[in-house]
Amino acid sequence: MTATALQELAQSLHNCQRCKLAKLGRTQVVFGVGNPHASIMFVGEAPGFNEDQKGEPFVGAAGKLLNDLLTSAGLSREQIYIANVIKCRPPNNRDPEPDEVETCKPFLMQQIQTIRPKLVCTLGNWATQTLLERKVGITKVKAQAFYMKDFVIFPLLHPAAALHQGNLLDTLKEDFKKLKEFLDKHSKPAEPTTTTPVAPTLQIDNPQAAQMDLFG
Repeated sequence: MTATALQELAQSLHNCQRCKLAKLGRTQVVFGVGNPHASIMFVGEAPGFNEDQKGEPFVGAAGKLLNDLLTSAGLSREQIYIANVIKCRPPNNRDPEPDEVETCKPFLMQQIQTIRPKLVCTLGNWATQTLLERKVGITKVKAQAFYMKDFVIFPLLHPAAALHQGNLLDTLKEDFKKLKEFLDKHSKPAEPTTTTPVAPTLQIDNPQAAQMDLFG
């Protein structure tokens, strides 16, 4: 049912005209890809050139780096689900505008509600601020766990930032080590299966007791 619900939502957005990005040069809506039963979801900002052409998130240079980082954390793209806050490419990869975020956010939330991940890793400022619903810089909150009502948010630097600023690459790699530590602490091995690989089952108990103070 989960996969069907995602397909229906994707189809409903196939030629979305709800915001101005539809008329500003996007090639196609980039809905999201991955395991519909994933316990771990990654959320980026918006499609770039390569994503707009292929119709999948994180397929360019940032996507290749993300694949390497996932491997370092013991994950693969087949185990997780990846989406963006904004489903259409902004012109010249500019930042999303507030009205575009507000228009597209409900569809991201529908994806999260359908997949029901235990952990949502936000990549960069836009995804982090959208889901935390706080205007807070990624460097302040990265590689920390924030316990929401239905899932945990684990903010990370965006891989594209590390590509543009090489000095951030080591930091990003270190943050993925912290992600692996969090996963190891809260995981039990996945059951053997012949279907699509799944990430280890996450067991996150009594989240409020471990809540980190966002503004402390």
